Amino acid sequence: MNRYPVWKFAIIVIALLLGVVYTLPNFFGEAPAVQVSSSKMSSKVDAAALARVEDALKAAGVPSSAVALEGSSIKARFETTEQQLKAKDAIQKALIPEGADNGYVVALNLLSRSPSWLTALHASPMYLGLDLRGGVHFMLQVDMKAALTQKTDSLAGDIRTTLREKDVRHGGITRNGSSIEIKVRDQAQLDAARRVLADQFADLQVLDAAEGAEFKITANIKPEAARRVQEQALKQNITTLHNRINELGVAEPVIQQQGLDRIVVQLPGVQDTAKAKDILGRTATLEVRLVDESSEARSAEQTNGLVPFGSERYLERNGQAVIVKKQVILTGDNLTDAQPGFDGQTQEPVVNLSLDGKGARIFKDVTRENVGKRMAILLFEKGKGEVVTAPVIRSEIGGGRVQISGRMTTSEANDTALLLRAGSLAAPMEIIEERTIGPSLGAENIAKGFNSVTWGFFGHRCFHVHLLHAVWHVLQHFIGSQFAVAGGGAVHVASHTHIAWHGRYGAGAGHGHRFQCAHQ
Repeated sequence: MNRYPVWKFAIIVIALLLGVVYTLPNFFGEAPAVQVSSSKMSSKVDAAALARVEDALKAAGVPSSAVALEGSSIKARFETTEQQLKAKDAIQKALIPEGADNGYVVALNLLSRSPSWLTALHASPMYLGLDLRGGVHFMLQVDMKAALTQKTDSLAGDIRTTLREKDVRHGGITRNGSSIEIKVRDQAQLDAARRVLADQFADLQVLDAAEGAEFKITANIKPEAARRVQEQALKQNITTLHNRINELGVAEPVIQQQGLDRIVVQLPGVQDTAKAKDILGRTATLEVRLVDESSEARSAEQTNGLVPFGSERYLERNGQAVIVKKQVILTGDNLTDAQPGFDGQTQEPVVNLSLDGKGARIFKDVTRENVGKRMAILLFEKGKGEVVTAPVIRSEIGGGRVQISGRMTTSEANDTALLLRAGSLAAPMEIIEERTIGPSLGAENIAKGFNSVTWGFFGHRCFHVHLLHAVWHVLQHFIGSQFAVAGGGAVHVASHTHIAWHGRYGAGAGHGHRFQCAHQ
């Protein structure tokens, strides 16, 4: 009789069925694929790009299992790696002519062969590590000198703002290497500036010296503060890489510190080193600067002439040049959030930024003091800057809420928000070690694992069969001896033993029992 209620058996059956269903993707394997994505927000991966990819494959005579636009990338699946490699070359020639840099990245990839109904159930295969699946391994060196330089530039800007707020006059603030130099005209200004630096900038060592009739203050970052800057730069770079790679969908990445200034990055399943480099390098940095409104700057914008001293030329997305000042008002470090959205009046795609307390205060002061002037919002990717928008400041903007707009599509607004959320690198990095690990070693290890389990199973079965056979013989002898003792009758023991069983269960079954061991 069943001692357990039916609902317990139902739970067991349901758990087994779910386990089987969500295990199935591991048996379908992965298909070689070519993925086309955009490395610049101005480059669109859309239906037109999909048509160009399909035409390129037809012209090259490469059959494909499927070609589809999935999210912000085009993915083409193939049956063999040979077809995959031919397809990559054909697509690359079609989308990226030789010597051109139009913002497309064509990379090798591996995609799950799971049917659509399994994918709809969010059933994914088990992700293998770099040793089993293959991928790329990078060792990156963080430029700590550049991190200190960026910190020094930031401190120079903060000192300039603080001295202006405290009404301390000076003859100029410049950065000279890793030092900040402040010129003042008399002893009173020198004392006032030193007091401000002592109160507001405890991480600086301050020295002063006379230069003719003027004085020069030299400020350097203290050694313990410099170590903190370097540690924070390393941690921020690791966090930024985590955010960037996770948002791009690379499964199970390994990103960890090695030593004082190095980061190890392992990306399982990524076959293309160029794609991996693009993932690591594609991190956007936001800067807010004022547009140079001088006549020389306007002339340089229109005639592509000489840029005035202290300014730089950048291009808008429509190719129009904008001359902006070198002084950076805000950076992406002051961002707390970036979300895509739509303008309430024009319904254009925009990016809504939220600033921290320091950034909100600076932005409010700058907009109050520059009403009627233009402010440029620049986005830097891979060291190249682009003016996203350069609106005229109509009034003071407070509250820490900023909106970026400027002829963006919905996809571009999403990409911009994603990149800004991921953050900027606190210091530049250089790849000093690069290895591509093929999946052959992993396949060999997996095959050995299956073989060991198979042979172990059969060995275990054989051992059990022989063991049971031996136990069965022992039990037969044991049971026979027990019947012999329990059978009764006369027992005669002799040197030779002849066993004859006569009784109810023997050949001559009778009413009595007799067990005879006779010597012959």
